Amino acid sequence: MGRITRLPDDLANQIAAGEVVERPASVVKELVENAIDAGARRIVIHVELGGKKQVRVEDDGEGMDPDDARLALERHATSKIRRADDLAAILTHGFRGEALPSIASVSHFALRTRTRDRHSGTEVRVNGGLIAAEQEVPAAPGTVVEVNDLFYNLPARRKFLKSDGAETGQVSRITTQLALAYPEIGFTLTSGPRTVLQCPPAGTLKDRLYQLYGDRSDLLEVRKEAGGILMFGFIAALAEHGPTRGPQNVFINRRIIKDKTIAHAIIDAYSMASIKERSPEVHLFLEMPADALDVNVHPTKAEVRFREQSLVHEVVRRGLLDALGAGGVPNLQLTQDTLVSKPFAPAIPGILGGGSFPNRWVPGAAPRQPYPSMPYPAPLPGPPPIESGAGISEGTPADPDGGFAAAAAAMASGAGTALSEVRPMIPLGQFRDTFIIAIDDEGIAIIDQHVAHERVLFERVMQQLTRGNLQSQRLLVPLLMDMPAAAQQTLTERAADLSRLGFDVEPFGEGTLKVSAVPVLLSTEESAQALLALAEDLEGLDRGAQVQEALQRIAATTACHAAVKANYPLTYEKMTHILEELRATSYSTICPHGRPVMLRITKREIERNFERV
Repeated sequence: MGRITRLPDDLANQIAAGEVVERPASVVKELVENAIDAGARRIVIHVELGGKKQVRVEDDGEGMDPDDARLALERHATSKIRRADDLAAILTHGFRGEALPSIASVSHFALRTRTRDRHSGTEVRVNGGLIAAEQEVPAAPGTVVEVNDLFYNLPARRKFLKSDGAETGQVSRITTQLALAYPEIGFTLTSGPRTVLQCPPAGTLKDRLYQLYGDRSDLLEVRKEAGGILMFGFIAALAEHGPTRGPQNVFINRRIIKDKTIAHAIIDAYSMASIKERSPEVHLFLEMPADALDVNVHPTKAEVRFREQSLVHEVVRRGLLDALGAGGVPNLQLTQDTLVSKPFAPAIPGILGGGSFPNRWVPGAAPRQPYPSMPYPAPLPGPPPIESGAGISEGTPADPDGGFAAAAAAMASGAGTALSEVRPMIPLGQFRDTFIIAIDDEGIAIIDQHVAHERVLFERVMQQLTRGNLQSQRLLVPLLMDMPAAAQQTLTERAADLSRLGFDVEPFGEGTLKVSAVPVLLSTEESAQALLALAEDLEGLDRGAQVQEALQRIAATTACHAAVKANYPLTYEKMTHILEELRATSYSTICPHGRPVMLRITKREIERNFERV
């Protein structure tokens, strides 16, 4: 007798179930997708004990006649494809014909279904893959599937299931994703006596997003169409997203997918604005011709293969970059405060007094004039442009303004970018020499001067790097820095990247770094501080990381140390310069390290608190 035998059908179904049915949420996904394919407009899901005891999915779709009901429980029986050519243009969720028999082989399974043109329905009961009963029953049009005691006949699989709460959470997550993909369908999810989710049919994706997540005015709308691909949806704004991970729901032709190409494009887009590692919240929908992708590469259809992978990556990346660049500024809400003491008007340093405030946004208004109480000092002279590697004479004066003029010169030489969503602003003064208080046509803005200047410098540095190296100045006496051996090694390994930023570093014995040149943007002391910060920042970076990522980190640290500091008084001219340069940046709502640049108090919020609206 030969050693190769044909597997029994029940065993083959159980093996298939191991690929298709991982947990109760997998059962919910397969059954709900079948309901969607059947044209359902109302889907009700019920689970008991996280789905381990029972999963019940009811829909009002087209239903099945008795012959189809029996055939649907056989392996590779499907109504979705007829010939091999159909595999190249799959638009339905199910097509393999594996889900129902696989689920039935590891549970006590019941299927009750009826078509609209029949007066009665059909019920088929299956225990562990074997049909136990089949009968005619009263039924409403549509289909009801009950899956009881999942993995009752596979205790080894059952013991790997999580707690009831964890499994319910997974069911809720997959139901939320399916409801997001099909706003025109009503979804209800109950767990025991509790209603977890209830969404009536919605008119738009935005309405469904509100049903599922509440008011999400913090999300940016994104839309991009190119190369036969349409992408739309909502993503986290730069200034709104914190260190926590957000849900990432990606759909292609309304199919839930996990794809490394798209995931990389998302991270790449956000990393262009900030070096802060993040997993941003996104709800993205891509539509493309069915023959532009292959969905038949994974048993659960969770992964796809693109015909033009680089095109998909670029459309997603550019679409997100466009939306992030147009992102708004977070708004503050005021709280009313009743003063019981006598009002008084103390003098506040840095706040303008005795000046007129013409409206620069009203057509025909007088142009803005210098405030008489704010004298304009002459601009500080910056150091002359120095080519990379050039020497510097002993007579070159130190910059008395903490590198501001040099930074401004570097900014002026950078290529201009499209204006961001930041409105034109008039600075009124500083608060504690740290925050710029300004007004625009819609309210009051509070700007962190250091973070704003850091954002500006970072973009200018990255722009200059696209054309070559930053300007560098040679030190008359090389700087010798003592540091841990690991830090010295980290900086030495990135010496080529550092040279593009204007640093010339090399090892000088064990635990000592020799610095022969520094960027024009930084003083010697600031350069030393920046290099120590870089050693720590780059140490955690994978040595095989791309040069672009390393340069972004170096540029961010350099910009941070070159930017004006907190507790530093600014003239009116310098405040205006920072605000105007900020408007010329693409991602002006956060600094490269992820901190917010500004907060706004809207005109309506002010009027509301003064009871004017």
